Amino acid sequence: MLQDPKRYTVTAALPYTNGPIHIGHLAGVYVPSDIYSRFLRLQGKDVAFICGSDEHGVAISMKAKKEDITPQQVIDKYNSIIKQSFEDFGISFDNYSRTSAKVHHETASEFFKKLYDDGKFIEEVTEQLYDEEAHQFLADRFVTGTCPKCGNEEAYGDQCEKCGSSLNATDLINPKSTITGSKPVLKETKHWFLPLDQYDAFLREWILEGHKNDWKPNVFGQVKSWLDDGLKPRAVTRDLDWGIPVPVEGAEGKVLYVWFDAPIGYISSTKEWAQREGKDWEPYWKSDDTKLVHFIGKDNIVFHCVIFPAMLKAEGSYILPDNVPANEFLNLEGNKLSTSKNWAVWLHEYLEDFPGKQDVLRYALTSNAPETKDNDFTWKDFQARNNNELVAIFGNFINRVVVLTNKYYNGIIPAPNEFSDVDEATLTEMRAYPAVIASSIERYRFREALGELMNLARLGNKYLADEEPWKMVKENPERVKTQMYVALQIAAALSVLSEPFLPFTAAKLKGILNLNDNTLVWNDIAVKHELIPANHQIGQAELLFAKIEDEEIQKQVDKLEATKTANNAANKKAEPQKETIAFEDFAKMDIRTGTILEAEKMPKANKLLVLKVDTGIDVRTIVSGIAESFKPEDIIGKRVSVLVNLAPRALRGVESQGMILMTENAEGKLVFINPDADGVNNGEMIS
Repeated sequence: MLQDPKRYTVTAALPYTNGPIHIGHLAGVYVPSDIYSRFLRLQGKDVAFICGSDEHGVAISMKAKKEDITPQQVIDKYNSIIKQSFEDFGISFDNYSRTSAKVHHETASEFFKKLYDDGKFIEEVTEQLYDEEAHQFLADRFVTGTCPKCGNEEAYGDQCEKCGSSLNATDLINPKSTITGSKPVLKETKHWFLPLDQYDAFLREWILEGHKNDWKPNVFGQVKSWLDDGLKPRAVTRDLDWGIPVPVEGAEGKVLYVWFDAPIGYISSTKEWAQREGKDWEPYWKSDDTKLVHFIGKDNIVFHCVIFPAMLKAEGSYILPDNVPANEFLNLEGNKLSTSKNWAVWLHEYLEDFPGKQDVLRYALTSNAPETKDNDFTWKDFQARNNNELVAIFGNFINRVVVLTNKYYNGIIPAPNEFSDVDEATLTEMRAYPAVIASSIERYRFREALGELMNLARLGNKYLADEEPWKMVKENPERVKTQMYVALQIAAALSVLSEPFLPFTAAKLKGILNLNDNTLVWNDIAVKHELIPANHQIGQAELLFAKIEDEEIQKQVDKLEATKTANNAANKKAEPQKETIAFEDFAKMDIRTGTILEAEKMPKANKLLVLKVDTGIDVRTIVSGIAESFKPEDIIGKRVSVLVNLAPRALRGVESQGMILMTENAEGKLVFINPDADGVNNGEMIS
């Protein structure tokens, strides 16, 4: 762990430009990396916060085929949406680039050529899966099949998303092309491989020994598992028509594998930033006094902790990451987030429904961050965190301080009189928070850090509640001046310490307190005798946060339920046809239209209703297992189809004389097969 680095290079995983950004991306990578970078800047550190769109690879090609457009159209469309979402949520990248940029193509090609010239690759002719109908080799994501390790029948050619195993397409059992659906064949092709097995000793020493005490257990554990399984050479080229051409002779029709090309995007994006800012990019990647930190999701651990470091080691002139604080996954209302199934909260849609509430989402995602295990986002929890914490604690404290200052002193901060022991203790506790919060951030415990920020707001609330200046003002107005001065110091501290987590709120609070952006920095809160001076004019009160009503939350829940229904309908498969019967067999069934006249629950039976049904030929009793789907009072008068010549059967002492015909809808709920047409009388036969 690098002590007192001269500069920081902070990278956030390059998002694939095959779709917009959702809350899982924000919680897993972009809010944590933004908190960390903003914190460093507030401490006056030299920071390069780097990201960009990942615009190569199979995911782009698949999206283009699905939408019947070109890969270029795909990346242009989603790069714009993604970039806007990051700006809207205050993700403060120093540079956001694209892997389709010229500087990236040049950087990635030069990197490959250096390793190629230095003899770091193995050149092999191997058998790869080939789609004879599509006339092309099948890269990882163009193949699905059964995972050889867990039996998941929908594993991809590079990874099983169920068990997390990394795979090669040829490992799959019963592989199938996602392009044509056909079974691929094996065909010879030439590729270049990075011999990862040659870097085993280096990786074990660097990570398993060097970072066993400071890397997160989930990251360390996954790397150890990979190393213990035994590293194998991994292809760095692919047979594809979309990507960076392999820059050597004999590689026509081949491109750099996206996971060779993509992490180099951090380097090329840094070059782009440095050129624009008139800086030298090399110290940010090649100087030992630079701290390099990769923020990623857990699905990218192997690439950032095994493959990319092996590439950097092979090249020879680059530093290695000091830490890779990967998060686990965020689920949504109990189900895994899924772009393809539209089971997500998209950032651009969130802002349409909750305009101006970027910080509310940042807060909810940070306080529920999947730092050590998968966590679940629910709209009810989102509402509770806004109403019970942001509004009731943070917002309430600031509102009371500003309202009372304007009421008593026309918004001019009063000069304090002698401090009491409570005043001194409160100010001392306030000055401890920068170090406490910093300690959590520096250990990548952002959820813990946010909790400490809220404890500072709680300190302010408790101080006001205990001191009661609204009562004291009548009997000792001089004492109230000191109380309000102390409370305003806490408000000023919150305006600085909240910025990494709640940047829009911090800016608004500074506006209310009439503080410039550069008036205070992080360490001032701990050492400055006075954060906001007496006789300073503040502005009028504005609500920092507004209560979110139940109706707004229900709208979001309903939207997800509609998505679930649509997915069920799209995925529902008809039962296979039963064995063929003769017409005479069908003719034996006497199916009639009827009307339910009476309905009541069967005593001591959760599933059964006892029905009286007019079949047109008689009124009979039928016991039906539909009580969990229908209330008795709701089905009286319902038109139904009845199998009337079914042999009678006793159910809990009641003889049932027939069967009501039912089916299920997309949600799995029972539905009557009913004759709704006008003029159809009870007793009519169905044939």
